[in-house]
Amino acid sequence: MGDMQISIIGVPLDLGQNRRGVDMGPSAIRYAGVVGRLEAIGYRVLDEGDIRVDAAENRDHDDSKLKNLNEVIKANKALAQKVSEVVKDGRFPLVLGGDHSIAIGTLAGLADHYSNLGAIWYDAHADLNTAETSPSGNIHGMPLAVSIGMGDDRLVHLHSAKVKLKPENIVIIGARSVDPGERQLIREKGIKVFTMHEIDRYGMTAVMEEAIAYLQLRSVDGVHLSLDLDGLDPLYTPGVGTPVPGGISYRESHLAMEMLEDSGLITSAEFVEVNPILDEKNKTADVAVGLMGSLFGEKLI
Repeated sequence: MGDMQISIIGVPLDLGQNRRGVDMGPSAIRYAGVVGRLEAIGYRVLDEGDIRVDAAENRDHDDSKLKNLNEVIKANKALAQKVSEVVKDGRFPLVLGGDHSIAIGTLAGLADHYSNLGAIWYDAHADLNTAETSPSGNIHGMPLAVSIGMGDDRLVHLHSAKVKLKPENIVIIGARSVDPGERQLIREKGIKVFTMHEIDRYGMTAVMEEAIAYLQLRSVDGVHLSLDLDGLDPLYTPGVGTPVPGGISYRESHLAMEMLEDSGLITSAEFVEVNPILDEKNKTADVAVGLMGSLFGEKLI
């Protein structure tokens, strides 16, 4: 990543899921000192502010099974345009969520500039549901499916008609809550997944080495990191909407970020699902900022 300027883009969207409060995630992460942390490493940081998101009370209504579809589309269209502009200007897009539905817009914007984009999905969930397979209708459980061309056309074709991500260019790390429809799609599409079983059995070092080598063999021309804070165990990140016990540890996560920084593969990133209402003294936002420090090359010595 070198001395590239970082552009921070906040997306205060909490309409992709049921629990309110994650719209305050970007503010919590800023309060936790993200700008100062990255500047101390040596980066030039430009805070681009927040994408406008309509208040829930003003939301449109449609007949879709997908909750708050129109508002999620509006926010993600604006985000896709902003991410595309940032990349065009030669800056590193660092997107702060907001719920994980914002990855639809992030990946759509990135797809303007990469022909063989890879993605590391650091998450307790696979986020590969569609309207047909989703138990809840919450769009934050669908961004990866949308990005490989599966699901509602209005989401799949958001920003551009092209498929944003090839299934074989995805690596999911930390999965431990996968719905039946997602499990079937993973098998059909051959998506690379490291569940907590692999992390427990082989260790984070081996998992990250294999993940990095896998993407390098795919000859990707960029790699996006999409990190959901619920990928970590709730012991470390209590302020998330869908906590799943038995997750990745704090130290394992720092190691993963350090290895990604060493690889030089990461060209964009987003950190999502920080919910201050559910948090303990901004603990989850503090962890997010700490992980960003490791991802961008912060050293102990």
